[in-house]
Amino acid sequence: MGRRPTQRPLVAAALALVLTPVGAAPRPDIVLILSDDMGYSDIGCYGGEIETPTLDGLAANGLRFTRFYNTARCCPTRASLLTGLYPHQAGVGHMMEDRGEEGYRGSIHRRCVTIAEALKPAGYATYMAGKWHVTPPKNRDHWPLQRGFDRFYGTIHGAGSFYDPNTLTRDNELISPLADPAYKPERYYYTDALSDHAVRFIADHVAKTPGTPFFLYVAYTAAHWPMHAPQEDVAKYRGRYDAGYAAVRSARRRKMLQLGVIDPAWTLPPPAEDWEAVKDKAWEARCMEVYAAMVDRMDRGIGRIVDQLRKSGRLDNTLVCFLQDNGGCAEGMGRGGEGKPRADAPSLPPMAADALQPDMIPKQTRDGYPVRQGRGVMPGPADTYIGYGRGWANVSNTPFREYKHWVHEGGIATPLIVHWPARVKEKGALRHAPAHVIDLMATCIDIAGATYPAERGGERITPIEGTSLVPAFDGRDLPPRALFWEHERNCAVRQGKWKLVGKDVLGPDGPNEAKWELYDLDADRSELNNVAAKEPDRVKAMSALFLEYARRCNVLPLPGGKGKTAKQEKQ
Repeated sequence: MGRRPTQRPLVAAALALVLTPVGAAPRPDIVLILSDDMGYSDIGCYGGEIETPTLDGLAANGLRFTRFYNTARCCPTRASLLTGLYPHQAGVGHMMEDRGEEGYRGSIHRRCVTIAEALKPAGYATYMAGKWHVTPPKNRDHWPLQRGFDRFYGTIHGAGSFYDPNTLTRDNELISPLADPAYKPERYYYTDALSDHAVRFIADHVAKTPGTPFFLYVAYTAAHWPMHAPQEDVAKYRGRYDAGYAAVRSARRRKMLQLGVIDPAWTLPPPAEDWEAVKDKAWEARCMEVYAAMVDRMDRGIGRIVDQLRKSGRLDNTLVCFLQDNGGCAEGMGRGGEGKPRADAPSLPPMAADALQPDMIPKQTRDGYPVRQGRGVMPGPADTYIGYGRGWANVSNTPFREYKHWVHEGGIATPLIVHWPARVKEKGALRHAPAHVIDLMATCIDIAGATYPAERGGERITPIEGTSLVPAFDGRDLPPRALFWEHERNCAVRQGKWKLVGKDVLGPDGPNEAKWELYDLDADRSELNNVAAKEPDRVKAMSALFLEYARRCNVLPLPGGKGKTAKQEKQ
């Protein structure tokens, strides 16, 4: 037993030699970083005023994709990222409830494989830190370790307190953040915990198996509600949003034009909210101050991950990608009614250190303060639980329309930063080809020299939908194709410069063509000039394309009922 730690690196190194052809360059490590509920313009290198020097540095020494897309919602995007399929093909057409049809089972299944499962046979170690959210917590058969990951630290559920997250899990064991012998920070904050574990996984890998490549998936919950951040970080942004929505939105557009990530022809849609009509401007500004602090804190954590890669001598041959799971979130979490002031002293019994947090919205803090919601409750501390609201979500999604849930550009446009010095020689370059989160699996397969399986255990695996982005890394064109979206009957198809999109379009027999809007995204990516009436033949042809996709990819049949609306389903 005592010799095993010495033998394992030797075995792993020998395996790496077998899997890597003589004379070939070492296969790259891969780090995919996903943030939560953030808009296209939030980070600095895409136009934001939030301080994100790490992400800006990766972009300055790599590539930025300006027309990259997610699927408009937490669970579907994660399912597509992990499997290379459209979300309904992976069983996650909506959220985590089983709605009775194959596309809406609420969990990934065995007819798809994850990136981790695809890379392991090619000799990759596989690690994850963060939000899983592709199966219900009770369904342990599809937790990370059962879907190809060697180590996991994070949450199975989709949201929770940053100070006391529910479904917090190490490998396959639910844990309390205050009774975890393997991680004892001076102050627990979930974003920091994810960054720290990502750093730990890299350091441990290099120490134990330096000759093998690894895949690391880091899925932050920043900046999903609740707006939670340490007070010293919030203080950094105090006063920066006092001018209100329009001033920040206009400043972002100017910076985006300077950076080249948008076209001057794309005008700003009308504002979602009027700052002058806001009664409690201090509270509204504080919501955005905390949001900015959450993003800032995440960026510093990403900086520690990059520093660990550099310290380990692996940064140059590591593909690092950063993207977001949907657009800014206009949900009204915790914003209704009048909030109560914080009590002078705890009014509830304290929770035991080893007690598991049972609730997405905790009823109390660990030390016994009731958790508060409502207008006027200043967000940030553990006893608050509030979203930042539609006005700021509109700012996050500058210059686009709509939000998370919807498949207009505001709901689905995301930054994609690519950094890989050993392969990508251009610095600070832009890539304008449309691409989609389904492409990340194909990209990982391509650069790892792995094989996407056709079957597993005698059961057919759904063929991959995405295409490798490696040609775009080299400045070459991606193959022409149509891209598709459906979420809560909001639908879209993009083909070249044309986008067909609509709200509540899909019915049991297919799309209602009268509800389609058509936009020339080269001229009007803000989606303000609907030309559907001028292009009836194009609408009909693209609608037929969508119907074929919907039938092929399990969007149809729809569940028996319409299901929850965006207002009802707040997760």
